[in-house]
Amino acid sequence: MSKDELKAKLTELKLDTRGVKDVLRKRLKNYYKKQKLKQPIDTDDAYFDYICVIDFEATCEEGNATDYIHEIIEFPIVLVNTRTLKIEDTFQRYVRPEIKPKLSEFCINLTGITQDLVDKADTFTVVLQTAVDWMREKELGTKFKYTILTDGSWDMSKFLNMQCRVSRIKYPRFAKKWINIRKSYGNFYKVPRNQTKLTTMLEKLGMKYDGRLHCGLDDSKNIARIAIRMLQDGCELRVNERMHNGQLMTVSCSLPFEGAAIPHHPQYRK
Repeated sequence: MSKDELKAKLTELKLDTRGVKDVLRKRLKNYYKKQKLKQPIDTDDAYFDYICVIDFEATCEEGNATDYIHEIIEFPIVLVNTRTLKIEDTFQRYVRPEIKPKLSEFCINLTGITQDLVDKADTFTVVLQTAVDWMREKELGTKFKYTILTDGSWDMSKFLNMQCRVSRIKYPRFAKKWINIRKSYGNFYKVPRNQTKLTTMLEKLGMKYDGRLHCGLDDSKNIARIAIRMLQDGCELRVNERMHNGQLMTVSCSLPFEGAAIPHHPQYRK
């Protein structure tokens, strides 16, 4: 079918018509697959009740040395309800770096985070506890199944892993497994790795970036939009990466992962 024919058929079925030809074909194919299996397209069979999209911002310099220590300076969470396919709530806190408290001009220009914002912020240990309290208030891991979703591997395997060592705290249990949406997107739409950058994924899905690039909260919201579109297109987002003994591992098991319960008084400090 041509792109115009695909759009016409999707319109007839009252499905989204945005995106490149391969995306439209995949959307139509998954619709028919669900119809054949008599599964509703309203995602009532979702593996998770919620997805927490996290995209950290961290200290950086132009031309970082290989041994440069990145400290998290923005901690955002975007809460996606997988049944309504809506962003239900957001969390955002800035973080005061301790090793290099003064931000580089490059970092300020890249992230839009000013020196004043981090000077007034709490340390990472305090912010992490605040994030955990927020997740616990949402009853994630107790009443509701949830998982973490990131744009790539670095947020958890590098930034969070490194920050926990800097702050001398245990790596949080809730972040030990997650969905790397770049892998999920590439596998689902059958595209090469070089086409899984955030702005490219949005473009291929017929969407534009909304907000400021490298603002952690805005990045997280746009990643959430991609995840929602993939769910609408019939993708079963599953955990595909994890941390084990401080190392990044690929998850090959096809079974869904239920996010770890958020403890009432987490003892992160070693």
